[in-house]
Amino acid sequence: MDELIIKPKRVSESKTELVQIILFEHLNGYNRLFGGKLVEWIDVVAAVVARRHSNRNVTTASIDNLQFKEPAYINDTVVLRGCMTYTGNTSMEVRVDTFVEKINGERTLINRAYLVLVALDENEKPVQVPKLILETEEEKAEWQAGIRRNELRKQRRIEMY
Repeated sequence: MDELIIKPKRVSESKTELVQIILFEHLNGYNRLFGGKLVEWIDVVAAVVARRHSNRNVTTASIDNLQFKEPAYINDTVVLRGCMTYTGNTSMEVRVDTFVEKINGERTLINRAYLVLVALDENEKPVQVPKLILETEEEKAEWQAGIRRNELRKQRRIEMY
C-alpha cells in the first residue's frame, strides 16, 4: 500500500495568539501572575499551534524550556504568541513567547517556552505530521536551533534511564 503523502505547511499557517487580562484569580501570594496559570495558557497556545499544523489531536510530550524573565501583575494585558519551530516524524516543537502589553501597545517579553507535542490518530497513537516550509531567515534559524534542541532532548532521555 502506498504511504499517505502529507502536504507540507508554512509556519504562518499555524501561528496562534492568545490575549488575557490578569485578574485576581490568576495571582499568586506575591500578587504576581501565578506561574502555573501561565504554564496552562502556554500549553493551550502550543496545542492550538500543533493542532493547526497537524490537523490532528495532540498531546504535550514535554516542556523543553521555560524561562520566566519578568513578572506580570494584576490588570496587565498578557499576549501569548505561538509558532511552529521544528517538526520530526510525529512530533512538533512549538515556541510560545509571552509579552506584557502596555496600554500604548508596547510589548515586553516576559517568558519564552519551547514545547514538544505529538500528533495522535483516532486510537491515540502517534501519527506522521506535515513537514515545515521555512520561508524567513528567522524560521530557518529556529529550525536549526530546533535540531540542536531535539538532539539534547534525546541525550537527556538516554541519561534518565
